[in-house]
Amino acid sequence: MSNAADAPLPRVSDRSFYLFTAVVSVAALSFLAWLLLIRRGGAVEGVDLRFLPAVNASLNALAAAFLTAGWVAIRQKARRAHQYLMVSAFASSALFLVCYLAYHFVHGDTRYAGGGVLKAVYLTILASHVLLSIFVVPGALLSFYFAWRNAFERHRKVTRWLAPIWLYVSVTGVVIFFMLRGSLPASP
Repeated sequence: MSNAADAPLPRVSDRSFYLFTAVVSVAALSFLAWLLLIRRGGAVEGVDLRFLPAVNASLNALAAAFLTAGWVAIRQKARRAHQYLMVSAFASSALFLVCYLAYHFVHGDTRYAGGGVLKAVYLTILASHVLLSIFVVPGALLSFYFAWRNAFERHRKVTRWLAPIWLYVSVTGVVIFFMLRGSLPASP
């Protein structure tokens, strides 16, 4: 038996939201591509953001913890806790993205300094992390939208594939940080 609160809202503006999600996702991806492939970072006088990779790893770890706790909460039918945890995961990931963009704007890429098998493992993890991260922003926006519209069946369809991708991207972000730090020579 379903109550009125669980009934989906009319889908009058779904097309507008899909367009909004596409525009935001393409804009974010285009800016990232420009930043990493064309601009490649560069010194900004008086700005040192070398502390941000550790902050970013912490934000990724936090997002992974919130995602896991949110999954547990919804399994226990703790809907309100699930909502708060998912918004927290999204906020952690959004703050990560802002810090990531700031760091790469100022410092550019950090290259893996190691070699051999570990470099191949690093590049494999990095490639899967980057490719899968493309789906997190549009997937999260759609997931929130469907939940907000009380379209929980559609919400579940999106989160069925989004949750493992988002968790993987968050965890591999931490792994990449530690692999990069482990490959760099010690600072004087």
